[in-house]
Amino acid sequence: MSYRELARAVHPAFFPIGFLARLPYAMTPLGTLLLLQHATGSYAFAGAAAAAQSLAIGAGGVIVGRLADRTSIRQLGVYLAVANAVALAGLLAATFADRPTLLAAAVLVGATQPQVGPLIRVHWSHVTRSRPEKATLITTALSYEAAADEASFIAGPAVVGFLAATWAPVPAGAPLTACIVLLLAAAAPVALLYTAAPERAPSRSMPAPLPRAGLAAMCAAMAIMGAIFGAVQVGVTAHATAANNPSAAGTLYAALGVGSAIAGIAYAWIPSRVALGTRYRLFALGLLVAMILLPAGGTRLPLAAVVLIAGIAIAPYMITIYAMTEQLAPTRVATAMTIVCAAGPVGTAAGQSLAGLLVEQSGHWAPLMLPPVLAAAALVLAMTIRTMSADRSSFPGDADTT
Repeated sequence: MSYRELARAVHPAFFPIGFLARLPYAMTPLGTLLLLQHATGSYAFAGAAAAAQSLAIGAGGVIVGRLADRTSIRQLGVYLAVANAVALAGLLAATFADRPTLLAAAVLVGATQPQVGPLIRVHWSHVTRSRPEKATLITTALSYEAAADEASFIAGPAVVGFLAATWAPVPAGAPLTACIVLLLAAAAPVALLYTAAPERAPSRSMPAPLPRAGLAAMCAAMAIMGAIFGAVQVGVTAHATAANNPSAAGTLYAALGVGSAIAGIAYAWIPSRVALGTRYRLFALGLLVAMILLPAGGTRLPLAAVVLIAGIAIAPYMITIYAMTEQLAPTRVATAMTIVCAAGPVGTAAGQSLAGLLVEQSGHWAPLMLPPVLAAAALVLAMTIRTMSADRSSFPGDADTT
């Protein structure tokens, strides 16, 4: 299905507002780091608070998912956008308080994240399940969402860097102030455009249980991907700093998003006859091949080039994870999707921490040795799921197509 048909399936404002709505998610971590470092003068405290915020995003995502299957995602999206705006205002105000208060405020910001990306994916699932003629729309939608996510992670840090140089009443407060504006002007309005869940016949039975084995596998796959993001982020920063050009770190990391966005757009044209199980294993293999190139960056090959290639392998892998998750629990798709998405920030926090230790112990080149190991684990997981896919209730197998 083409992107033209995707655009016809929703309100014309959905795409521009939806993109602006996800920018706070990309801007808040770096904005928080800058704000807290300026407020306390400590990179260690700012980094620890940012990591705690990432963990809070993951925990909050699980709660949001459970709520989304029990209530309207429209109302939930609006409430969360407003709550997150209030929490960000509280974090700005807390810069005049002590460190425990700052830490608590940063965690509250993470816990109230509107989860725009996961809820939009739930919206697309509702669109396709409520309109049988749009059944093949989900692959195109997930492809677009992957590209939009990556584009937001290119634009978001760039906006933070620009705004951080401007004046604000609170030092380094401009980026988070902009997040508050975006939450109220974009994240809340776009939630009103979400499609409600398809009506189901009333039943006295309990909701279908989540397939724990399949969900755990998808969470593990997403956590591995998050850890790769964290390791690459630290790795390119360490390389840029070692080269006495720390400002280049943002550009280098943006190359990862560029490659992923391109591949995400192209994913929609993969023939539907290629089953999800086959895609998952192929893209896990492609991820390993791409990550093996990373340690050569900056030595035998230009670092920007290998990061760009690595990015091309990321989006197809992640889109397939989302597609498999969408099929795992059709009646509880919001819970499943947000739980899996929540594993990403947790993996990122772990990847950043481990990569940071590697820099201190082995030098600036060491973090880029971590992604190939993580990608190998992703491939092992994909092959393990293949051996278990006879259980169709737990895993979307090779018979499934998108």
